[in-house]
Amino acid sequence: MTAFLHHLTLGAPLFALILIGYLLMRFAGWPRTMAQHLTTFVFSVGLPAMLFRMMSDLSQLPPVDGRLLVAFFGGCLLVFLLGRLIAGKAFGLDGIGQSVFGVGCIFSNNIMLGLPLAKASLGDPAIPSVALVLLFNALILWTLVSLSVEWHRHGSLSLKGLRDTVQGVLRNPIILAILAGSAFGLSGAALPAMLDSPLKMLGQTGMPLALVALGMSLAEYNLKSEWKVSLAIVIPKLLILPLIVFGLARLLALPPLETRVIVLLASIGQGANVFLMARQFKAVEGGMAGALILSTALSAITTPLALAMAGS
Repeated sequence: MTAFLHHLTLGAPLFALILIGYLLMRFAGWPRTMAQHLTTFVFSVGLPAMLFRMMSDLSQLPPVDGRLLVAFFGGCLLVFLLGRLIAGKAFGLDGIGQSVFGVGCIFSNNIMLGLPLAKASLGDPAIPSVALVLLFNALILWTLVSLSVEWHRHGSLSLKGLRDTVQGVLRNPIILAILAGSAFGLSGAALPAMLDSPLKMLGQTGMPLALVALGMSLAEYNLKSEWKVSLAIVIPKLLILPLIVFGLARLLALPPLETRVIVLLASIGQGANVFLMARQFKAVEGGMAGALILSTALSAITTPLALAMAGS
């Protein structure tokens, strides 16, 4: 209980920022473009500046056990298959709907929510582990659902779809910042003060503004539409996935820090990209919108619980 309350206290101010963003959009009459512009700044400037600066000091950061990728994405694959099964048996969805439903059960908001929570709860030593998951997260999970949808449509895998996915990931400012920062860090050089200072100031804006932007974005969606589907997505996402990831981490005997990081990332709310995916494939849109709001709100409780479990 003490560990749970500790992590709950650490995470409360971050979720308060999400609530502030949500309330601003709901009751202050701000235009929807405000959330879009703020999100663009966060993804293109604020968070990339912070990640580049942190990863540029890679030689001073603790080493990362790469097996955390096996535990995290292995858990994601198992829950994705479970999600497809639930979608087909409980809701009668076709192969495309099952694929989108399944990825909704595993795709975490690692950038706008996971990164700030990891820094607040586990400190700077956790950032390299988060960065490693971020490098592979979009590529692996978007490829998984894209190939699953292509298989349903054509009965075969699409190399073009895989190529487009890889190109899209490599153009992501977050991924570019991690790769560029890591390359600079491995060179052994130090950032000059005239570059380090503005990057530090920009980076300090990234995480709080990311949370406010997340809250503003959530105000656009509807919780009531298809609430049964939303709940069926949220339960595997917030409860089953962290448990499976924790079990795999224990099975692999991962170090405590890596274990806590991947359990945290597995336990947080769903990423908005999943709703965009639902729109793209025209499947489970209402249920995914509700799951986005519900999972973000409930992760204020499930994430401290998961961290307390992982720290035991």
